[in-house]
Amino acid sequence: MKIIWLSALTCNGNAHSFLNYPYLEQFLKDFEFIYHPIIHSTNTLKDVLEETLECDILIIEGAISPEFKKVDTPIINLINKYAHKAKKIVTVGTCATFGGIFTQSGYLYTTGLHYNKEKETFLFKALKNKTLSISGCPIQPEILAQTLYSVKNSYEIKVDDFLRPKEFFSYTVHNGCTRNEYFEYKIDNHIFGKKEGCMFYDHGCRAPYTNGSCNKILWNEVNSKTRAGSPCMGCTAPDFPQYNFFKTKKNMGIPQNLPLGVGKRTYLTLAGVTKAFTIKRLQEDLF
Repeated sequence: MKIIWLSALTCNGNAHSFLNYPYLEQFLKDFEFIYHPIIHSTNTLKDVLEETLECDILIIEGAISPEFKKVDTPIINLINKYAHKAKKIVTVGTCATFGGIFTQSGYLYTTGLHYNKEKETFLFKALKNKTLSISGCPIQPEILAQTLYSVKNSYEIKVDDFLRPKEFFSYTVHNGCTRNEYFEYKIDNHIFGKKEGCMFYDHGCRAPYTNGSCNKILWNEVNSKTRAGSPCMGCTAPDFPQYNFFKTKKNMGIPQNLPLGVGKRTYLTLAGVTKAFTIKRLQEDLF
């Protein structure tokens, strides 16, 4: 299948992240990049602008503004040129999906392709039925690769309310976290990088209410932020980025954002029960 990868308002973090896909060499035998901003491809950006190239999948990275141009051509014109030819459109990264950090740039009306944070936009509404979205800052490269292989093999891809494949976004980042037992007994980690403790209660971890597979599909098949002792920043969520990443917002001692599906009354009940436990092995260092 032939892919065109367009960069809008972006730091190119997702394009760089994809270079870390462990099986990139095989991927490049199964797919052809007609244009990619970093990986060697058969055409230049000038060719993409001046010609009408064959394209099966259009990948869009970065937030979109009518003011933003590529070689004096508005990015929205370039998207429209190839979006109607492509069989599938894939937004890669939180900026392309929700607007991300570039909504705070100087460009007017900066959004994702179909969403401005959680609100639906209408500029490209006609393309919504053939769009898949993969949020993240940056994306997990294996999620993009597996999604593209599913498209190539004509598999049915079920999506959530933000067009993200449920296969990867039905879970929370908390699912698979090695610190879950510390979370259950409300034992926080007060030193970043330590193997012990949870970071939800005091250090801003958003994993219990952020959709993603970071602890199920490990980065570079090795690690994740929470396994390494750093809190999840919720980079796949529509409201990313937040402020005060390393501090849990609280109201009267209760975390402002509770785990998905857990009400305040239920949380208080569970917290009360948890306080009755003192588990010595969880209070000590593992090594």
